[in-house]
Amino acid sequence: MVPNHESHTSYIALGSNLGDRLSFISQACRALRNHDAITLTRTSCLYETKAMYVEDQDDFLNAVVEIKTSLEPMPLLDELQTIESSLNRRRTLDKGPRTIDLDILLYDDRIIEHERLVVPHKLLHERRFVLEPLCDLVPNDTHPSTPGLTFAQLLTRLPPASPPLSPITPLTQTLNLKPQDPARRTHLMSILNVTPDSFSDGGLHWPSTSPTPSEPSLSDSSTVSSNPSPAYEHHLRTTLHQHIHAGATLIDIGGQSTRPNAPFLSPSEETARILPAIRIAIDILTTLPPPQRPAISIDTFHAAVFSAILSSFPSRGVDFILNDISGGTLSSCETLRLAASSDSTVILGHLRGDPGTMSKPPHTNYPAGQIAETVAHELAARVAAAEKAGVPRWRMILDPGFGFAKAGADQNLELLRGLGRMREHEQLTGLPWCVGVSRKGFLGNVVGRHRGMTGKFEGGGGNVTTVPTGEREWATAAAVGACVQLGADVVRVHNVGAMGEVVAVADGVWRV
Repeated sequence: MVPNHESHTSYIALGSNLGDRLSFISQACRALRNHDAITLTRTSCLYETKAMYVEDQDDFLNAVVEIKTSLEPMPLLDELQTIESSLNRRRTLDKGPRTIDLDILLYDDRIIEHERLVVPHKLLHERRFVLEPLCDLVPNDTHPSTPGLTFAQLLTRLPPASPPLSPITPLTQTLNLKPQDPARRTHLMSILNVTPDSFSDGGLHWPSTSPTPSEPSLSDSSTVSSNPSPAYEHHLRTTLHQHIHAGATLIDIGGQSTRPNAPFLSPSEETARILPAIRIAIDILTTLPPPQRPAISIDTFHAAVFSAILSSFPSRGVDFILNDISGGTLSSCETLRLAASSDSTVILGHLRGDPGTMSKPPHTNYPAGQIAETVAHELAARVAAAEKAGVPRWRMILDPGFGFAKAGADQNLELLRGLGRMREHEQLTGLPWCVGVSRKGFLGNVVGRHRGMTGKFEGGGGNVTTVPTGEREWATAAAVGACVQLGADVVRVHNVGAMGEVVAVADGVWRV
């Protein structure tokens, strides 16, 4: 942490194109965070760019970070070069390949001319790979060296990039989301709820209801044995193979039902439920070539659960993502700090209250016609909390939380219509979105109204029309197609095969 005496603001560019590029950038950020005289306060998105100047070299990963420091410019430069050396930076060719590059772009509003250091960086105005991430942080700032021109205006003066730059969010070592690439594919997140009571597939992947034809049913309990029976293991393997074959690039495994009023499990009970499924998933995934391996998403709001999974599989050969429906609110940001320390990508969900209270006022109260804007504003606060906890912006995915603290069809449909506006929110631009509308109650409401039925919505909320979860597949298909049109990067689905076909057609229409 920075000492209490005078602090300065500086912006540091990071770049890498040798070896494990993401790891080198992560290690450099960690070194900055751990420095006694430096506080890393914000990060840009991460960009993959072609090399400039010396073009015959591999593509770079580039980012910019904002720091507060008590160091003067020359001592700061010395510290940055020490970090570079510790990460095997070798200066053999000017503007050539490197494991890591740390450049001081700005230091307060100073203009510095020194044989070792020029600030602002002398090539800043011509480098899109610097201006793009810098504009993630301070697009409207100006500098004495460019009077009257903001950094965003400098960026517009550059020739268009071909192809256009898009931020990237790593899912695995070889698989990235590219939320601003107009031709990007939509990724499928398959749902594997190892629960007896989830709203749609509760019990489907639970020991007592998932035997093979030749095996008897298992006795019900609140947890799963660490050594599951052949029947249960066969069921899980078959299900996971089906999800992967259908095109899932993320497999979301959860043990805590988040349907309204579901009983809360202890972290140890939740961990015991999901461990067998995760072990089997790793068994299957590690037989695939790395480019074909989906990531495993751990659906939990308990830091202790995610920590136990990381500890149980230290050399796993697959990537874990943390999916926190509360964006860290239910753990006092412990999940966010764990995601930061483990360098894990985290899905920040929007939730008010908890699963026991989320479906009732005041949590379902929103200004008229402003639900999308309100959710975006509240998600921006979760992004800020994640940054404060040490999660870089390129490790964040957003989830607007359909059905979580949104009541009935009207609020959820309004939220869906506003997805495009949420993507363009000033504080959320460049971040990818994971959208879960599969079989949700509001779809049952819409279909029920169409059929002229009267009943009670399972989430509680008065007399409304609805249909059972098993009759919401066509409605899910329509909603998933709308999500793709409106910009979703990941859709979270139960029926991976059918929704994969929906996504393929929607991508063919909209992602060009």
